[in-house]
Amino acid sequence: MTTAAPVGTEALRERMAGLDTAALSDAMDSLRTPPGVLPGIAARTPGSIACGPAFTVRYRAVDDDTGFRNAADYIDDVPSGSVVVVDNGGSLMCTNWGSLLSSVALHRGVRGTVVHGSVRDVKESRTAGYPLFSTGVTMVSGKNRVVLDRTGAEVDIAGTPVRPGDWILADDNGALRIPADLVEEVVRRAEAVERTESRIRAAALGGDRLDEARARFGYARPWEDKGDHDDH
Repeated sequence: MTTAAPVGTEALRERMAGLDTAALSDAMDSLRTPPGVLPGIAARTPGSIACGPAFTVRYRAVDDDTGFRNAADYIDDVPSGSVVVVDNGGSLMCTNWGSLLSSVALHRGVRGTVVHGSVRDVKESRTAGYPLFSTGVTMVSGKNRVVLDRTGAEVDIAGTPVRPGDWILADDNGALRIPADLVEEVVRRAEAVERTESRIRAAALGGDRLDEARARFGYARPWEDKGDHDDH
């Protein structure tokens, strides 16, 4: 059974999904917060967006190879609207995600998956339109190689901590983590960045010099736009 996200969460998700990681990164820079980039993460479903609170999953290597170790079962516990963030230490040796998980996640309303490690069955996930992002790709199964360590714990994605409930936005530029207590202000500033750049672009394409348009519309501090700028 899936759990519906609170109304406020849905409204925030809708606003964030209308932005991109570049605008959100600029907004975080304006707050002088530590970088939220999840290094090395690339889109496996180009053009898709993963957006929502993080559900964290951590794997560890099998330390006893005397018995069979099956795939990890946690997907039925992931709340609808979440983004699954898997930490397998960036391993390229075996996979932590395949098409079966993509199908079930899509059915349950999960908004995407970011794997600090490898995935497989990329074609199937891409065809299904499931937002999938990872460090690497391999066909090698994780069975008997890794086991589920725990869910719901802080994970470390190549130096960037991700806590359960932090927000994730991943797109063709990469993946970004936004601390839960900053997300509303970051989205507000990112929307201002988008407005500023839209005005500059329109002015430049309308015949203005780019440097003059940047100076006119506050390119140096685009997050300060409040939507009341004189466009004429």
